[in-house]
Amino acid sequence: MAPMNSPPPRLTQVREAFRRFDRRRVAALVAEEIREGPPSGIHWGNVEAVANQVGEIEYALEAARRFSLTEPRSLERALHYCSMLAVRGRLDAARDGLDRLPAAVQQHPAVLSLHQSLAARMGEFERAAELARRMIELAPLNGHYRLALSSIHRFSPGDPDLASLQVLAPKLGGTPPDSQAAFLYALGKARHDCGDHDGAFAAYREGAAKMRTPFDAAAMERHARDVMRDFTPQNLARLAPSGCDSKRPIFVTGLPRSGTTLVEQILASHSAVADGEEVNLFCCALIPAGDFSLRGGLEYQQRTDSADPWGDVGRDYLAMLGQRFGHEGRIVDKTLNHSRFLGFILHALPKAKVIWLRRNAEDTAISCFRSFFGTGTIPWCWSLGDIARHFRLEDELYAHWTAIFPDRIFTVPYEELVADPAPWIAKILAHAGLDPEEATLTPHLRKRAVQTVSVAQVREPISTSSVGAAARYHAHLQPFRDAYYR
Repeated sequence: MAPMNSPPPRLTQVREAFRRFDRRRVAALVAEEIREGPPSGIHWGNVEAVANQVGEIEYALEAARRFSLTEPRSLERALHYCSMLAVRGRLDAARDGLDRLPAAVQQHPAVLSLHQSLAARMGEFERAAELARRMIELAPLNGHYRLALSSIHRFSPGDPDLASLQVLAPKLGGTPPDSQAAFLYALGKARHDCGDHDGAFAAYREGAAKMRTPFDAAAMERHARDVMRDFTPQNLARLAPSGCDSKRPIFVTGLPRSGTTLVEQILASHSAVADGEEVNLFCCALIPAGDFSLRGGLEYQQRTDSADPWGDVGRDYLAMLGQRFGHEGRIVDKTLNHSRFLGFILHALPKAKVIWLRRNAEDTAISCFRSFFGTGTIPWCWSLGDIARHFRLEDELYAHWTAIFPDRIFTVPYEELVADPAPWIAKILAHAGLDPEEATLTPHLRKRAVQTVSVAQVREPISTSSVGAAARYHAHLQPFRDAYYR
């Protein structure tokens, strides 16, 4: 029996720390569990989830490793660990983990699928296509395998891969809805490549209908309007100054499919920039602000004992970047939805700069609608009307933040960037505090892992081929126009 005054169980302490929005205490408790806990066990899955929630990448990976060692060993847990290594940029370790799996499972579709994803991320498209076709042979109706091939394969009339999609599309009935949707998006991509844009749109629309679930669009709008109401220059002045003087992160924002990945690749081609991606870590550092509202931020700085509360947030974020990318070089962070948190980002990191991409609304809308973002990632992308409502809010947030931070936010019009790259690249580098370098003019030559739906496009030279993309779908875009231009 434990002593009467012994500390409560660690899980209870974690819950209490979350209740107080004490991110650092949660991280310390996870560290204790890593030091003192057993070498394996089912509970490590929960430890991993907590570590990820507070942005402690190294602890999360260690917990996932221990979870994978739990008896009886399972392929599912082993693949989860390899997948987490890949998500966190440890591609060599992920491949090594896959190679060490028993020979009996090496041809399992899930193992091939992760190998295929890694090859595609590294730009090894021939190998990725070969693996995708092997997966399709094993499971012809799996839409995710079809989508994996379509993302790196350019279809042409008479293409046997297109013929296979057309023949099997009517037979999808017994497969899961998300697999059906992915199959239909692959079919849409194939028809698009072949110039059948009406047929492509029909496939995309059918696939999107299978993915669309009710989401609270009113809550999305309320949150955006609360941000614009509360984060004024006067209210930002109520936040204690931040002592974090790092210039390491370069924030790239804008709507999905607006050119953010291209700018990330341009910046990552510079010798002073280590890497970049949709980092998704600043919100972990911002946990002390509770609900991320201005009120939550003010309450945080009132209850903390720190002399530099916002510097703490900035330094915690930088520590997370270090766990993900190492500690050398600048990092590009193009996390989605940073427009909702830009007040806190630019306050906690007073020397950080932002590059904001702007692209023709209809071109961006059809590109979003044609992209399979997956379950739960972007709930507004499965309807042209929802896309329009989200775009309108982003336009208002753009106007709001650029009025408050005109010197720290640099606007890049996508069409002008791709039409005349050199001068715009020079301006982008200058805004980020980087010297000119020739390599940034040919960003497609930069060999790096890319985790985005633009995995194939980022390997191609800068071009204007996507400008005016909406014209091919003009007849189908009226629902977007009705909601966006109202």
